Amino acid sequence: MGGGKKRRQRGPQHLSSTVRLERRTLWTQNAVEGKAVYGESLRRFSGKEHRRWDPTRSKLGAGMLRTNRDPGLLLPEQGDTVLYLGAGHGTSVSHLYDHLCGASNRFGGRLVCVDLAPRCLRDLTFMAKQRPGLVPVLGDARQHAAWGVLLPTKVPWLFQDVAQAGQVDIFLSACDRFLQPGGLGLLSLKAASERWTGEGESALFASVEQRLLDSGHEVEEVVELTGYEDNHRLFVVRKQGA
Repeated sequence: MGGGKKRRQRGPQHLSSTVRLERRTLWTQNAVEGKAVYGESLRRFSGKEHRRWDPTRSKLGAGMLRTNRDPGLLLPEQGDTVLYLGAGHGTSVSHLYDHLCGASNRFGGRLVCVDLAPRCLRDLTFMAKQRPGLVPVLGDARQHAAWGVLLPTKVPWLFQDVAQAGQVDIFLSACDRFLQPGGLGLLSLKAASERWTGEGESALFASVEQRLLDSGHEVEEVVELTGYEDNHRLFVVRKQGA
């Protein structure tokens, strides 16, 4: 299979002009040279500074290392406007920004990040001071009316990582409101955060996949994150419709 071939590659795999996979380690070209965001390693490739993307602190990073497909397929196009629900303190957001926007937002991207925690918003706001195009929002992922005005048109890429009950409902509602037809939605789902009285974790994840299918979405892949993020799976969904 293609996944096995990728693992046997010795040289770097360039996932975009700013993201590279080197010996099963992800690196993003640093949008703010000389600055680490969360104590990550810095390293130069071809004279350009890169930041190591720690998959144990990023569901998106973990998904890119665990996917059976080209990891670059999980990323939005450079220069797009995207939505990130449950942005946390900004580990994944910072690497996504490196790819989406680049130094001084040379790609013209826009990354709208929503989180409910004031402490997280403070970290995101501090990060945004040196990253034009990063838009931190203090808000509830379920309350679209409070912040949806920041996204007047639907987006091609949406990521959700909210550790609260009703994750699937929140995700489906967000996709309906904000994701454009043909757009990619990524749901990082933590089993323990879902109400469940069934037969166990595997049955829960299977029921989630079926709900996504029943809602009219195409489930392109379900990525197991165990080892990086236990009790998590990343659902990769394509919104249908014209």
